[in-house]
Order: sequence, then structure tokens, then C-alpha cells
Amino acid sequence: MSDEVLEAVRELLPKLAERAKTVDEKGRIPAVSIRELTEAGVFRMLLPARYGGMEGDPADFYRVVREISGFCGSTGWVSAVLGVHSWHLALFPDEVQKEVWAKGPDVLLASSYAPIGRLTPVEGGYELSGRWGFASGCEFASWMLLGGLVVGAQGRPVDFLTVLVPKSDYEIDRVWDTTGLRGTASDDIVVDRKFVPTHRVVRNYDQAQLRAPGLKTNAGPLYRIPFGTVFTTTVTSAVLGMVAGCYDFYVASMRDRIRLSLGGGRFVDDQFAQVAVGRAASEIDAAVLQIERNLREMREHTVRGEQIPMELRLRARRDQVRGTERAIEAIDLLFKTAGGNSLRRGNVIERAWRDAHAGSIHVANDPDRALAMYGRGEFGLTIEDNLV
Repeated sequence: MSDEVLEAVRELLPKLAERAKTVDEKGRIPAVSIRELTEAGVFRMLLPARYGGMEGDPADFYRVVREISGFCGSTGWVSAVLGVHSWHLALFPDEVQKEVWAKGPDVLLASSYAPIGRLTPVEGGYELSGRWGFASGCEFASWMLLGGLVVGAQGRPVDFLTVLVPKSDYEIDRVWDTTGLRGTASDDIVVDRKFVPTHRVVRNYDQAQLRAPGLKTNAGPLYRIPFGTVFTTTVTSAVLGMVAGCYDFYVASMRDRIRLSLGGGRFVDDQFAQVAVGRAASEIDAAVLQIERNLREMREHTVRGEQIPMELRLRARRDQVRGTERAIEAIDLLFKTAGGNSLRRGNVIERAWRDAHAGSIHVANDPDRALAMYGRGEFGLTIEDNLV
């Protein structure tokens, strides 16, 4: 089924490329693009089979994300985050899964995971209030996954939760106006004193310890991979796709270019340009190969019913953040050597450069934090982080 999704997506790519400039200019992805990607099966790839999903290999999902992102960075980013949320919902209690997917598998969820919300315990659940930013693709979603802190009797935070909120309980404040990923419409979400029942809640600590309630019913290998790997790799895959697409465009467009400066001559005969291409291609390949290796090894552990070693979880985070760094190094080389025309607004290289840099500042792509965690692990020190 994953191959069928990939083929269906490849048929859509010319349309997505055609719309990319307008998506960037208007700051919105057209509903038709999301509808086409839904029909192609993109958002069912990580969804449990018992609810009509494919429950596939995450590496296949990331491959699809890279393909889409290579033709439109904003569409690829939104496809990635909307697509991974069906995997996350599978970690919630079965009661809420039935609630969301009762009418079919194509219900979309968006998120803003930062622990900004204030959760006050009340009978049967919590009262939630807050304003969250960076909710990519929220206009297409029927539910929001939101981060919040439980506030105790003395007004101090006592727990960190992710809660699920229906569209009727939140408002979208259209504030998104950025340099890159403009079309993601990652607007603000506002919730004012809404009730969240207990079954729509997951403790982030339980999730990180692979003890999420949804694992009782979704026991397949896919859901035994840590959130700290699945979500962060989703973000990096989109950035890698943007850069790989830029690389393909760069190579194709430069083949026939004649320089008007630096002595003239064919661009392809410039040794410095040749070196830039070699370095960029190697960075992209290295990132993809490392990420896919780690995913393959994790999946092998879960298929055998084994616990994933902390060493592998840390390595996956190490290579994920380095994957984003490698992607940025590659696209900076391409942008620098593409010449003055790459500065023109709407140029494919310029847009990909902006989008990739915007994606690289996501909290999941903080290299110092992730690399320090890896170093702590290598030195045998204690690791306490929900994104590993």
C-alpha cells in the first residue's frame, strides 16, 4: 500500500509544483491540495489498520514527505505534521480514537505541543485555557493536539500533558506572516476555559517511557517506536525534502547556464560549482542514509518485541538533528553558488532556501540540546528528556 501512495503522490507533484508560488504568496495551501493528498492516502499511512489506516513503515511515510516537500515546501511540511498526528492519536486511550475515527479514517488533526496551556484539575478531567502558536495546517483540522501544564493547588506546574481538543472548543487567530514556510498558515490557537475529559489526555512522561494508554490496543511495531524519534524525524524529513528538491532543480537548471561574469564560460565547467554539487549531494545522502538506518534498526527491535535500547534512541536523535544541519549546509552551498538570479522573489532556489531555514528552527531541530543528550549518554550520565 505504501508504494501505491508514493505512486499516487508522484502523479500529483506537477500540480503541487504549479501551485507552489501561489501558496507562498498567499500564505495558504489550497483545500484542493489537501483533498488530493487525502485521496492519495498520505494521511492514512501511520493510522492504525483497525481504523482503516495502513499502519505502515514510517520510513515509507518519510519518503513520501520528502517527495512532496521537494516540489512545495509548505505543502510538504503540512503533509508531514498532519500525517504524523494519526500515529500520535494511536497512543491515546481507545475511547478517544473511536471518537475521532468513528466516521472514517480521513479526519485530520493539527498540533501545537509547547506546554503553554494551563490545565486545572476538575471533576472528570481538566479545564484548559491558553494561546498556542505555530499550529501548522490548523485550518484543515477537526481536532487539535495541545500541550499544557497541570497547575496544582499552589499554582505551580505539577505535570506536562498533551490534550485533544475538538474544533468547537478553540478559535484560530490568523496571525501567520513569516519569511519561510509562508504557506503553512501556522496560526495561533486560542482556548478559553474549556473542559477536557480525562480520556482525551496523555501524560508526556508516560509517552516517553513507552507506556502510553493506546499501546494496550495498538500493540503493533509502529507504535512501539518513541515519539522522540517519530515526530522529530517527521520535521527533518520535510526539510530534507525541500533541500533535495532544490538540489534537483539546481542541477537541471545550471546545465545550460552561461556565466556573464568571472570570465564567462559554461557554469558546469566551473570546478568550484562542481565541488559545491558534490558536497551538497553527499550531505543529503548522508542524512537520509543515517535516518533510514536508525528507523530500520528500531523497527527490527519492535517487530521482535524487544525494547529499543537507549543508545539507539539517542543515536536517532543525534542523526535527526544532524540531518537537518546537513540539509542546511547543502542548501547554503547551492544558494551561494546559484548566482544573483537566485535572489529574485519566487525563484525555486530562493523559496526552498527560505523554507528550509524556517523549518530548521523548529524546537525538534535544536542541535546543541540533542547532541548534548547524546554526549551525556555516551558518558553514562542520566538522560531526562521527552524528545528521545
